[in-house]
Amino acid sequence: MGKRVLIAMSGGIDSSVAAMLLMEQGYELVGVTFRTFDSITESCLAREKGCCSVDAIFEAKHLAEKLGFEHHILDVRDLFKRTVIQDFIDQYMQCRTPNPCVLCNPIIKWGRVLEMADELGCDYIATGHYARIAEKAGRFFLQKGVDNQKDQTYFLWKLTSEMLSRTLFPLGGLTKQEVRQIAADHGFVKLSQKKESEEICFVTDDDYRHFLQDEVPDLQERMPVGDFVTTDGKVVGKHQGLYNYTVGQRKGLGIALGEPAYVVALQPDMNRVVLGKREDLQHTRCVVSDLNLTKSPDFEEGIQVTCRSRYRSAGTPARLSHLDNGRVEVVFEEPVFAVTPGQSAVFYEGDDLVGGGIIES
Repeated sequence: MGKRVLIAMSGGIDSSVAAMLLMEQGYELVGVTFRTFDSITESCLAREKGCCSVDAIFEAKHLAEKLGFEHHILDVRDLFKRTVIQDFIDQYMQCRTPNPCVLCNPIIKWGRVLEMADELGCDYIATGHYARIAEKAGRFFLQKGVDNQKDQTYFLWKLTSEMLSRTLFPLGGLTKQEVRQIAADHGFVKLSQKKESEEICFVTDDDYRHFLQDEVPDLQERMPVGDFVTTDGKVVGKHQGLYNYTVGQRKGLGIALGEPAYVVALQPDMNRVVLGKREDLQHTRCVVSDLNLTKSPDFEEGIQVTCRSRYRSAGTPARLSHLDNGRVEVVFEEPVFAVTPGQSAVFYEGDDLVGGGIIES
C-alpha cells in the first residue's frame, strides 16, 4: 500500500483533479473539507457557493465517495473566526488592506490539517494549489507553478520548510487547461467546465465594505466622515469613512475633480483620505515586516530579487536590505504602482521563492 495522504478538498476542479492524480500515483487518500462559517457569516451561507461553503462540502464529499476514499469535515469555525476573520477586520480598522488567504494557509490549510494528518496516520497533506516544492541542503521551499497565469505561490509564502516537507502539490507541473482536460478524461465533464471564484470566501459579492458594516457595530463611529485632501493639503470634499478606501483606488470615490483621482494615502490620525494623480502612486521603495524565509535562513545584504507586491504583478527587480526589528527595505529598480500597506511583498530568484513579508509602508 502507498503512502497515506490527507487531501484538502474544496469541491472545485483543482483539488478534485489533484485527488485523481494522487490515486493514480498509488497514494492512499483521505479527504477533508473545512467548515469555516457560522452565524457571523450568514451572508456567505446564503449564497451557498465558493470555497468552504455548504455546497462545496457536499460536492467534495460526493467526489470522494465516487473515487472510493473516506472523507471528513473539519470544523474550524471558531479558529477561523478568531484568526483569519478577526485579523481581516483589525487590518481594515488600521487602514491596511489585508490578504486573508495568506494567513489562512499556515493556520488552517496547513496548521490544522497537519494536526489532523497526524491524528489519522497520514504521511503527507496535499492541495490543489498551482505551486511546486524543491529541496536544498535539507530546506524545503516553494517554486512557481509552471502555469504563470495560475501560479499561487504569492499566497503561500508564510509556509515553513517543515510544512512543505510534508506537502504534495500534484498540479504544480500542469496548466489549468491540462487540469480541465484531465477532469473531462476521467468522466467529470461538468466539473471540467466549472467556473472559478476569486472572491474572498467569507465576503459576499467581493464587497468587503458591507462585511465590515455587518461585523463592526460601531464602524461609523470609529471611522466617521472626514476630509478628502489633495497631496498639498487642500480640502476638496468629504469622504464616507476610511474603511471605504484603499491605496490605489480610483473608482467609487464619489468626488469629481475634473481629472482622474486616486487614493494616494489614508491618514487615520487626521481622518483624511489623500487624493492625487496616478504618478503620485509610483513607489521606488517599501518596508516589509513579518518576514518568512524558506530557501535559506537569511539573505545577503543587497541581494537582487524579483518582488511581487500584488498577486497579478509579474514582479519588479529589487534589492533587499536588513533594517531593525527584523524588517526589510525593498528598493525597486523601477517604480511600482500603488504599493499598499497590509498586502504581501514576495521575493523570487527565478522560479524559487526566497521569502515574503507584509508591506508596512
